[in-house]
Amino acid sequence: MKENKFEFSYRVYENLEELPEEQQWLLSEARAVTAQAYAPYSNFQVGAVAKLANGEIVAGSNQENASFPVGLCAERVLLAAASSLFPKIPIETIAISYKSENHKSDHPISPCGICRQSLQEFESRVNHRVQLVLGGMSGPVYVIESASKLLPLAFTSSELNGG
Repeated sequence: MKENKFEFSYRVYENLEELPEEQQWLLSEARAVTAQAYAPYSNFQVGAVAKLANGEIVAGSNQENASFPVGLCAERVLLAAASSLFPKIPIETIAISYKSENHKSDHPISPCGICRQSLQEFESRVNHRVQLVLGGMSGPVYVIESASKLLPLAFTSSELNGG
């Protein structure tokens, strides 16, 4: 038997003010974009803001639906918008924040499994890592250098292509 291990490192900042200026701005914008979320069922509003390699800024927020499987997470709304508006342009950084009427927003949250898969596919498609800045409305902030780090043993196009 052989045992393998997955590990990755990420940076933890005590608060928004410790971040480099560009990341501060992106996370502040992601916090503001939570107000655009349509989340009448969960009351859990998520905002995501990306800086693309061409300097453009794209935002997304979660969009719920009474038929729960139909809803979209903020990350996938953002990826769809960026891919539609700026095809093949890499995303440099995505900042993600949230607020909730039912819980404190004082710590980072991580993208769900579907969003992790979508982020990994985007990185692969444009052959460029996507840095993630994760934070609530207050509290610590995590910076992860590549979204793919969140999805070890990812299902990729190579499985479908026989490669």
